[in-house]
Order: sequence, then structure tokens, then C-alpha cells
Amino acid sequence: MEISDAYAVQMRGITKTFGSFRALDHVDLDVKKGTIHALLGENGAGKSTLMNILYGFYKADGGDIYLNGRKVRIKDPNTAIKHGIGMVHQHFMLVENFTVMQNVILGSEVTNHLGVIDNKKAREKVMGIVEQYGFSVDPDAKIEDISVGMQQRVEILKALYRGVDILILDEPTAVLTPQEIEDLIGIMHNLVKNGKTIILITHKLKEIRQSSDVCTIIRRGKLIDTVNPQKVDEETLAEKMVGHSVKLIVDKTPAQPGETVFEIDNLSVKDRRGLEAVKGLSLKVHKGEILGIAGVDGNGQEELVEAVMCLAKAENGTIKINGNEIQNTTPANAVKNKISTIPEDRQRRGLVMNFSCEQNMILEKYNQPPFSKKGILRNGEVRKYTSELIADYDIRPSGCEAMPARGLSGGNQQKLIISREISNDPDLLIAVQPTRGLDVGAIEYVHKMLVRERDKGKAILLISLELDEVMSLSDTIAVIYGGKIAGTFKQGQADEKTIGLLMAGGGQNAVNS
Repeated sequence: MEISDAYAVQMRGITKTFGSFRALDHVDLDVKKGTIHALLGENGAGKSTLMNILYGFYKADGGDIYLNGRKVRIKDPNTAIKHGIGMVHQHFMLVENFTVMQNVILGSEVTNHLGVIDNKKAREKVMGIVEQYGFSVDPDAKIEDISVGMQQRVEILKALYRGVDILILDEPTAVLTPQEIEDLIGIMHNLVKNGKTIILITHKLKEIRQSSDVCTIIRRGKLIDTVNPQKVDEETLAEKMVGHSVKLIVDKTPAQPGETVFEIDNLSVKDRRGLEAVKGLSLKVHKGEILGIAGVDGNGQEELVEAVMCLAKAENGTIKINGNEIQNTTPANAVKNKISTIPEDRQRRGLVMNFSCEQNMILEKYNQPPFSKKGILRNGEVRKYTSELIADYDIRPSGCEAMPARGLSGGNQQKLIISREISNDPDLLIAVQPTRGLDVGAIEYVHKMLVRERDKGKAILLISLELDEVMSLSDTIAVIYGGKIAGTFKQGQADEKTIGLLMAGGGQNAVNS
């Protein structure tokens, strides 16, 4: 395709290597002005690397970038912003104890002739953008007090405040509730109507078809195809992305639950503000069963998991694993009682980011054989064990045993955690947002792993904000609302509408199974 000013962005022959690993291999990209252009690919496919080159975080080893038909050299993010390019990263870059307004203007403050910040002018400019694009934010709210979805709006607002015309969104729906995803798609369409161009990095097929005008697929660092997402089905997109056919529906046989492995009775837990977040909650998970908890974020899920893992105090009630009470003991005791957890926040709770992959893989058993002998770490055994799990779980790049965990993509960080926790051979596996940030191929694999563990007789507690995931993967569904279980159903007993109503606080008279 010829270079033309009809295109906001054109990238030609972009190549990037990290050591011996080729992340991008002569990739071309053409993004038309005033469109939403999706970049689809597996974890580690190179889509974020390509956009980090466009934004100036990385320098390409080869290739050229054209903006509005003109060749440019983008040496750093400041240069990108001057060229009208903004980027909202998967992990937000906000000062938590600052207000929305303070975060938006940080680094681009409006000052008077004396060099003093002119808060009145800054507020007028920010509120003008809010009204123009239909945002709904409180400029005086502190970041630490607002939802994840609202924080994302602040990041977008920051970019618009700096006058960008091209907005890169990196996995923007990874941490959002279904309603927040709908709101974000509405914001994206509104931005495009007002002349902006959006590049959407994602692996979520449904959202691509809901939001995007064009979709470019990258696989293992190479351009595979560019398609109209409205004219291809999700199965075709998935196959192009991973290189083979993918089952988008969980394939499992009916559960054969056994005795109770895990039981919570009348549990109450306070949040960090001292307010009761879990209120008299009771549930049971049986051997050979996946119990999925469905709910909108912020209804006690985080506090529930923290109490189970003894990271938070239980104000009342009991938590039992194999008949042993563990509430208010220690995280080490929870692990000793064969509880493994895939945490929601992989970077804060799942990994030591500066440790190598092999060090992270043995965090909970570094002092046990065969990894340790008389207090001395056996590096050969650690490397062998890690290499096997990297191969089994397709953690990329291959050969990353000695690489720091922060060097992996978000999805591959998640795979590392999942492989470690399943390999611990737990009696109870708590999976919190286990497929967050994963592509369809990896999601299929994780679902297979969870079903495999269930079929081996493990008890699985699944907590997910993806209602589709809870409904398709769970044998029993418990709906949480306001820190309480609002309804419990066996698979097939309730439809999405019924469960959605309970998640929103309605239908309290639903009959529990």
C-alpha cells in the first residue's frame, strides 16, 4: 500500500530483536484516520512491542514510521506526544493519593506569568474535554477512591489533555467489568466521531467485533492478515491468531463431586477502610467440583480471598480445608494445608518481578527436595523443573528461565503463575481472574487445566468478572452481591439474565439450589 496522508499511521518493515529473540519480523501496519484499528495477537506475538516502538519506548532495529503521510523519527514518548500520539498502558501510571485533576495536568500544568499553576484555567480545559467526549468523572476524587474503570478514563483524559489525535489502548478491557467494557466502547466510538484515531491492542474477539473497523493479526512477530472484523467470525479470527483451530466453548463432562474439601461458614471480613466487605458468607466446595463466584468487582471478592489465604483478618466465622480451621493463621499455613492461589494481581501478589522465572517458579518450595539439599539450592534441579513447565505451558519466549519475570509479557507472567500453582498439587485451587490478559489459545489451555484438575479430584474455587467464563466453566455458580451469596445454582439451572440480575442486586427471591 502506498504512503498516503489518508492514514494516521503507516509502519513499514518494522523489525525488533531482544538478544536472540526476534519479536518483530518486517511488520507493516496501515491505520486509516478516524477509525478504530485492532491489533490482535497471542501473548508474546509482538503487538505491544510494535506499539511501544510507535510510542517511542523502544527503538526499532529496522523499518520506518509515517504519520499523516510524512516520515518521522520517534526517539522517545515525549516526541510521540509532540506528534499527537498518546498511549494508555495496561497497568495505569497514576499517583494514587492525587486527585483526578492533579493526575490529568501532572507534567503539563497551566501556569500564569509568575509561573504559578493556574488551577482555574486547568479545570476549565479538563472539564471542556470531559463534556466534549461524554466522560463521567469527578475531577476532585482521589485515584485511590475510584474504580479501575474510572481510573482508565483518567488515563484517556490525560492523553486528550495533551492534545493527542492518535490514541493507543493496550489491553484496555483486561480489568473492566462487563458494564465498564460497554462504557469504554461507547467512549471509543465517541472519540472517533470527534476525529480521533484509536489503535486497540487486544486478544478479546467479541470486543474486536463490537468496537473495531479494521483488525490486523500478528503471530510470532509476523504480520498474518488484515481483515474487516464484521465479515469474519470469531472462530476464524482465533485460528488466524494462534495458527490452529480453537474451541471457544469449554469442553468438559458433567462433574462427579465427592466429599466437601473446603467450607466457609458465616464469614465476616472488613476492608482496608474498616468497613464490612464480607457479611456472613457461607459456601462449600467439593472434591471434583468447580464452584464459580460471579459478581461485579468490589462486592467482597478481594476480601474473601485475602481471608482464605490469611492475608486479612476474619472478624467472624470459620474457614476449613479438609476439616482443619485455618482462619487468622498465616499464609504459610494455608499453603501447608494444600491451598494454591492464582491471584488477581499478578505483579503485586503473584510474582517477585526482579526475580528470575526459575526463582519465581519455586517461591513456595525452594527449601524442599529436590530443589534444596541441606539448605543449599540445587540450581540444576530448579532449571530442569522450570524448563519443563515453560515447555508444558508454552511460556514465551522459550528459554526464559534466567530472565526476570518483569521481562515477560503480562499474559506470560500469568502463565508462569498458573503453571507454578497447579504444579504444587493443591487440594483446593483458588483461581482469581485466571485468564485475565490471556489470548484465546491460552484461555482454552487454562480452562483445560482447570477441568483436568477437577477431574483429578481437586476442588476449584473460581472467582471471575467474566460472566461467560463463570457460566461455561463452573459446575456450581454462586452469585456474590454486597459481601453475601445472593443465589447458588447448579450449571444450567439459571440463565445469564437471572445471574446478571442477582449480580446487580435484584432478584433476591431467587431460589437457591
